[in-house]
Amino acid sequence: MHDRGHLQFEQYTLASGLTVILHRDGFSPAAAVMVMYHAGSKNESPGRTGLAHLFEHLMFKGSEHVADGEHFRLLQEAGATVNGSTSEDRTNYYEVVPSNYLELALFLESDRMGYLPGAVDQAKLDNQREVVKNERRQNYDNVPYGTAYETLAREVYGPGHPYSWPVIGSMEDLSAASLEDVKAFFRTHYAPANACLVVSGDFVRDQAVKWIGKYFDSLPRGAPPAAVPPAPARLAEDRHIVSGENVHLPRLYLSWPGPPRGTREDALLDVLTTILSSGKNSRLYRPLVFDRQIAQSVSAFTDGKEIAGMVTIDATARPGESLTEISRCIFGQIEQLLAQGVTEREIEAAYNGKEAQIASRRTTSLGIANGLATAWTLSGDAENFNRDLVRFQGITPEEILRAARTVFSGHHVSLSIVPRGEMSPTSPDGAGATGADSPAGPPQAPGHHERTSRTFTR
Repeated sequence: MHDRGHLQFEQYTLASGLTVILHRDGFSPAAAVMVMYHAGSKNESPGRTGLAHLFEHLMFKGSEHVADGEHFRLLQEAGATVNGSTSEDRTNYYEVVPSNYLELALFLESDRMGYLPGAVDQAKLDNQREVVKNERRQNYDNVPYGTAYETLAREVYGPGHPYSWPVIGSMEDLSAASLEDVKAFFRTHYAPANACLVVSGDFVRDQAVKWIGKYFDSLPRGAPPAAVPPAPARLAEDRHIVSGENVHLPRLYLSWPGPPRGTREDALLDVLTTILSSGKNSRLYRPLVFDRQIAQSVSAFTDGKEIAGMVTIDATARPGESLTEISRCIFGQIEQLLAQGVTEREIEAAYNGKEAQIASRRTTSLGIANGLATAWTLSGDAENFNRDLVRFQGITPEEILRAARTVFSGHHVSLSIVPRGEMSPTSPDGAGATGADSPAGPPQAPGHHERTSRTFTR
């Protein structure tokens, strides 16, 4: 049963190489089934991006024993919730089904794990390729600020880095992907030995184990692909980019290289960025939005992933306000933090928020399934789902100050997105009341290297 202090679960491995994790609870008469593959966009290669996300679509288009459209129809008629998602590091597929439909969900997941390629032909590939291209247009290319994080990742991580291209891929790479490219990606990354299956919720344990063995044990094992090694981002200089786009208000993004997920350093920066921007009295919100009223919003966050990370601050200007002033105010607050540090009270508030966030993941069977699957996939140990809060315990002001100095004394990428036509022709950085003048740089840490920078206009 569910222990709200320490989550109890069972884990074992099938002959096929699939890791199985079971967690029983009595939240409701339903069960969550999640299959997570240790394959995301970082497992692609330059020129062949977007394949991981493309499979998120193809996996719902039928397998050798399930016709196109049947996966959704069978589950929806049972009243199930069905979806999937792709990140840089993993791809997951899940169903939340009434407990008496658990066998159906297990069968469907096993069939597309073991028998998808035979059902993928050129027509199906072409169709889903166009669906993904349209998704890119709607969610990235044709929305305000839609490609900002794509630009930041490319600049912070650098050419060829596994995080330097977007999860959805590029139009050119999607067009170039052949049927053999797609099937080769599946053979390499969708083997049972590169995946885990989590069943969480209300189910009979012995019956579930029997069904899992029936449908998954005989699948070809395959071999896990070579792990992608850690690759921390390193910037040799500051980079300032100004882009005129179809937006109404200028927005400034500042990004620094950061640590990977699951580390103490990642936790320290999570607390630091919470102190910077969470709540109306936070270090950045109060001066920018409330006191000076030069920004209508500001946020700061750390984005630690499996092999590297990034720390970002973004702020949207109020009408008529300058990104230069916003930049100066942000760096002024950073300088003040580096000089004075943070308080125990700020750390406690951030910790309480993190504790509530982690607790909320355990309120549903799906949240538990996702947490266990993610911990196993990205750390190799599902028990780390229980240890997540430990990284945040005992954090001191001195630790936060060291983390802040490490990040903010390094080089950064500045991206200014301004309305088209409002960039000054006399300045490569843009100008004018709503333009992006040369942004102020961060404070120098004692003994830090001399800062160099480059400015680009798009």
